[in-house]
Amino acid sequence: MQKQNDESLLQPEAAADVQPAYAHAYGAVRFNALTHGILSKHVVLPHEDKTEFSELLTALRAEHQPAGMTEQHLVEELAAILWRKRRVLLAEGAAINRNLLHIVQQANNPVAPAAVPLDTALKASNLWVTDIITDTPEENQSRLKEAEIDLAGIEKAAAILRKGGKTAYQRARNALIPDSRDLWDDCVDEEEYPATVEGLSDFINDRLGPICRQMEKEARYYAEIKAQTLGEGLKPQQLEKLNRYEIHLDRKFERTLAMLLKLKQLRNT
Repeated sequence: MQKQNDESLLQPEAAADVQPAYAHAYGAVRFNALTHGILSKHVVLPHEDKTEFSELLTALRAEHQPAGMTEQHLVEELAAILWRKRRVLLAEGAAINRNLLHIVQQANNPVAPAAVPLDTALKASNLWVTDIITDTPEENQSRLKEAEIDLAGIEKAAAILRKGGKTAYQRARNALIPDSRDLWDDCVDEEEYPATVEGLSDFINDRLGPICRQMEKEARYYAEIKAQTLGEGLKPQQLEKLNRYEIHLDRKFERTLAMLLKLKQLRNT
């Protein structure tokens, strides 16, 4: 009886019963390496997010439904190319940010007069370049309004000083907005100007007036100065190598995708 049972294990029918179970077990593990990604071990750097790459690879597999090792490899190659394109964008952004930082840190920044070259009264300045880049149009509009109010106070004070009179100095001082008045008082305390009609007139003509007119112009030319600053930050000649590499990746992506689609077409015919 035992002999018969042993011999039955060698019969073709019994072997056929065993094979599907073995095949199923093999099928469950034979693509394990592919599931975890052969290329991802080298594509994803230690400081990069492996989970993000895994999600990208999973999405591509769900889209293309690869069958077999070759198609699996091509899908992973697509993920690797997209991951490299992500690095190109990061490198491009880093280069632009570094250039912008250099621009805003320049003393007597020439961006503003370059943005509006025909307005010769717009001087080189680093007063508001950073704010112009980062502020919203609404915030800039508020700054423009403040500058206009400041200029109106200056013009009123200058007119009072020109007309003269016993109370001209005090009335002119009071005509200035609080910030300008505080600046004047600090200058008097530091003995930069005397607290007289002549001293206040010199302060308005030589210091306060030019600053406020510059601020008003910079706020009025907000869009032009912002565009000029961002444009100078681009420096296309520095980005040329990155652009060429991105084109190379695009072409590689197209070729890889074409191969994958061709294989799927052949498989389905």
